[in-house]
Amino acid sequence: MTTALDALRDALLAHHDRHADALPWIASPGTGRASKLLRVFGERGFAELIRMAPGTAMPLHRHTGEVHAWNVVGERMLHTGEHITAGGYVHEPPGTIDWWKAIGGVPLVALVVVIGTVEFLGPGDTVTARATAATRLADYVRHCRDTGCPALELDVGS
Repeated sequence: MTTALDALRDALLAHHDRHADALPWIASPGTGRASKLLRVFGERGFAELIRMAPGTAMPLHRHTGEVHAWNVVGERMLHTGEHITAGGYVHEPPGTIDWWKAIGGVPLVALVVVIGTVEFLGPGDTVTARATAATRLADYVRHCRDTGCPALELDVGS
């Protein structure tokens, strides 16, 4: 018989059952960027670490939902010219269109929680690519399949 305490323990373990070090960094070839997918929230969004070499830019993009970003290590310059240092937090509301760049002498590592979709923009605001919970999860599963690492369950549902 499952008790309420057992159910609570199982629910908590489902959210604290791995350490981020066990998850792979997945490089975006030719970009100077890599990401480590931490969680997928059903179709609502995802949480990941982003690592970027100094001088690497995150291209122009639009957020359909809000984004929370916290610099763990390193520094970045927003399109506004504002510098965000280690420990700095940025909230981007839905509809934000921006770009930013890793600066300084060490690689940037930022924790990013994305609700909705990130739409990468080309000339005339045409959408050239999308990052969604589904595409990020598919990238992770493909990477694990291709490299032989075990794919952990990262989708906690909606």
